Amino acid sequence: MRTSGDSAVRLTVWVAGRVQGVGFRWWTRCRALELGLVGEARNLPDRRVAVVAEGDRLACEQLLVALSGGATPGRVDGVVEQWGDATGRWTGFSEA
Repeated sequence: MRTSGDSAVRLTVWVAGRVQGVGFRWWTRCRALELGLVGEARNLPDRRVAVVAEGDRLACEQLLVALSGGATPGRVDGVVEQWGDATGRWTGFSEA
């Protein structure tokens, strides 16, 4: 995980829309790794995807913009975000 002076943060995002079965978790993993983030993207039973990312706040903000944008696989109808302190739980980024 990269940091640039600021302490690491944890971003949790719940993404709603047509985001399961379209490569959304794989796409999210690629974006997160490009940004130097660790965490996971997980399908939820209610058809949303939960994304947890830890690292630089700026990198997490960039991931949030990407998740909210129109270039994702499938269709994003909405995102809910929650910020917190990094836990250090992850060493890479996985599709769970």
